[in-house]
Amino acid sequence: MLILNSKPSIANKFIAEMRDPAIQKDRFRFRKNLERLGEILAYEISKTLKYQQTETSTPLGKASIELPVDELVLFSVLRASLPFYQGFLNFFDQAESGFIGAYREENKNQQEIHINLGYVASPSIENKVIILADPMLATGRSFIKSIQSISQHGKPKCIHIAAAVAAPEGIAYIKENMKLPHKIWIGALDEKLNSSSYIIPGLGDAGDLAFGPKL
Repeated sequence: MLILNSKPSIANKFIAEMRDPAIQKDRFRFRKNLERLGEILAYEISKTLKYQQTETSTPLGKASIELPVDELVLFSVLRASLPFYQGFLNFFDQAESGFIGAYREENKNQQEIHINLGYVASPSIENKVIILADPMLATGRSFIKSIQSISQHGKPKCIHIAAAVAAPEGIAYIKENMKLPHKIWIGALDEKLNSSSYIIPGLGDAGDLAFGPKL
């Protein structure tokens, strides 16, 4: 598992701005920082891909370079992940894309959370490298349900789970329930979940901060 803020880097600036209530008022900046984190994590994930030696011509001669050969599918968990997903797409610009509409349903006592997948659009994922991007990894249940759903479209080579902010409980849930080869990539690992299963200290509702509050 890679945790960006475990070491000093420019990623810490973007994460700090995403948490700051004053800066959060600028939706464009919030979305841009999510996109930047997606780009940084995309670069880190790129180091794990399969590469092949290739020769390319230049105006003055030939150059040898290793280029990635894995087929990628990027999955965006709507709506909050759209800027985050765009960061991955900026780097993996030839990847296929899938989209998942997931939201949490709580009972009256808020003691049990049910994840509803209202929409899933997926290409074949057979023997492909999957990147599932969702900025908030809280309970981990939406990630597991999303993976179970898209697994109907093939057996992936590997699954990369990417989040901007995560809680230890969500990481533990994924490790306990994930049966496929996978790796976890996060911007910041926070303290815990509160009684309503929101990340503490977290940053608030990423979807609302990126696009405005929903009714």
